[in-house]
Amino acid sequence: MTFYSALGLTALLAYLLGSISFAVVVSRLRGLADPRSYGSNNPGATNVLRSGDKLAAVLTLLGDAAKGLIAVLLAAAFAPQWTVSQQQLLIIVAGIAVFVGHLLPVFFRFQGGKGVATAFGVLLGFDPTMGLLVGLIWLLVAKLSRISSLAALCAALAAPALTFWRHGADVMLWAVIFIAVLLIVRHQRNISQLLSGKENAFKRSSS
Repeated sequence: MTFYSALGLTALLAYLLGSISFAVVVSRLRGLADPRSYGSNNPGATNVLRSGDKLAAVLTLLGDAAKGLIAVLLAAAFAPQWTVSQQQLLIIVAGIAVFVGHLLPVFFRFQGGKGVATAFGVLLGFDPTMGLLVGLIWLLVAKLSRISSLAALCAALAAPALTFWRHGADVMLWAVIFIAVLLIVRHQRNISQLLSGKENAFKRSSS
């Protein structure tokens, strides 16, 4: 297999993994309504929590984060046969593809979540220290502001800066910027509500 064939296969498999919407799958397994049909209509852990099933929400959160981490780790496991730069590219493509799969899942009419949990899993796979620091920023802002969407946006803005600090201006930085921009775009409604003072405390947007 050539490198470019491996790159294409990595992107496809990671995208398909990302397309597994745990909010929908878990809800179906537990006999709940489709999370795209109530609340914020967002297939994520927060909306699943509105069903009253806390276990379903936790499973959704863990599943969304795990698929991001798994996609990156699997790419890293099969990358050693290539050069260092090619290995890095495979890993980064896997991270981007699984994230895009979560946002636009082919199995669920391209109706995906906002990407916070999956992005966290991807960042952990890229660099565990960086991922944990981004997670800590989310937790700190969430605790102080009690507004999850604000925490998600702050974490998204901090991620590129932390990547630059850890890795400099290499290809990983551009990948993290791309993920951060998509995550912010998915939070457009939350941004409007924040600016108008209508965003509710404890309103979680993650996953």
